[in-house]
Amino acid sequence: MGSLAEADEGINHPRRRPRFLCLHGFRTSGAIMRTQVVGKWPEEVTARLDLVFPDAPFPAEGKSDVEGIFSPPYYEWFQFDKGAILSAALVGLQARVSFAYDLYFLRPVQILPGFALTRVPKVKYLIIIGGAKFQSQAVAERAYAAAIDCTSLHFLGIIPPYATLSSFIGGWVLLVFADDKSLETMHDFLQKIENDLPSDETSNDKHES
Repeated sequence: MGSLAEADEGINHPRRRPRFLCLHGFRTSGAIMRTQVVGKWPEEVTARLDLVFPDAPFPAEGKSDVEGIFSPPYYEWFQFDKGAILSAALVGLQARVSFAYDLYFLRPVQILPGFALTRVPKVKYLIIIGGAKFQSQAVAERAYAAAIDCTSLHFLGIIPPYATLSSFIGGWVLLVFADDKSLETMHDFLQKIENDLPSDETSNDKHES
């Protein structure tokens, strides 16, 4: 599972780049997503990011929509339709906190730190491409019950991003690099990330988004 930063190891970058874990689409692969991102996103954008492209854990159990366009193998995320759905839900589940009521002190107390990703640092930044939400009520009640406080960028796609955008506080919207304004929005988003992170936390081996 290589990253763009590792591939550019010999290039002089004055500042280490924030790392993003890139979850690919249904019955595709990390290699396919890497080709789509590196091939289509402006180099001035990818040069500011350390992007990691893992494969989903399960081999595809049916026909892939990208057969004939991209070579196999293809993978699935727990039979979920998209990595974008999983990304938004995991951040919501990680942020969700369970409370009980302390009858002695008459106040709520935290009993569970979250429903997912409880053993890793909090996800601080999120980029969603063509996002959507889980339709399962049981999952939705946990993942989207409260507004998610995570700096997020939502790409317009075939499915409008507003379903996921409404779950995030202060989300940014981008029309896939259609014009200079879109590129400016992306740079503003990246600048916010770089401003938020102390220089020592932007080291690739110390911070992951």
